[in-house]
Amino acid sequence: MFYLRFAWLLFAWLLPAGLAMALAIGQPLEFASEAQKRQYDTLVRELRCTVCQSETIHESNAELAADMRRRVYDMTLAGHDADAIVAFMVQRYGDYVRYRPPLQANTWLLWASPFLLMLGGVLVWWRIVVGRRSMAERPDFTAQERAMLDRLRQAEDTGRTP
Repeated sequence: MFYLRFAWLLFAWLLPAGLAMALAIGQPLEFASEAQKRQYDTLVRELRCTVCQSETIHESNAELAADMRRRVYDMTLAGHDADAIVAFMVQRYGDYVRYRPPLQANTWLLWASPFLLMLGGVLVWWRIVVGRRSMAERPDFTAQERAMLDRLRQAEDTGRTP
């Protein structure tokens, strides 16, 4: 009897979760050809959700991402190629919608920053190495400096000041 009650309770808890997952997945999309399906799958994984900012429109659950997926789907079915769809999305949402922005005047710093950071790291490393070498190559104390150091040590040992 306990197991039957437990099974009903488990079913009552899991049913809403299963229904929610089914609603989140949505209806399967139908395409006229396999090429259209590949194009759609590629584009929804390359376009960024402008609401979530760190997810593609494929991963995002935002309403804007759903609208963008619908637009990509409609344009794909209408026969537009991938470049035309990306151009439309860039015109509508800006270059930020691309996960791989093109090399342009306004994105050169984005593309150059990894190399600039690496160059900065190499320069810091070089300065540290050169600084250590110059410290190692310093000359020993002169006779006068060594005598002064010996007097200071003797004075410290005896407890008096020079």
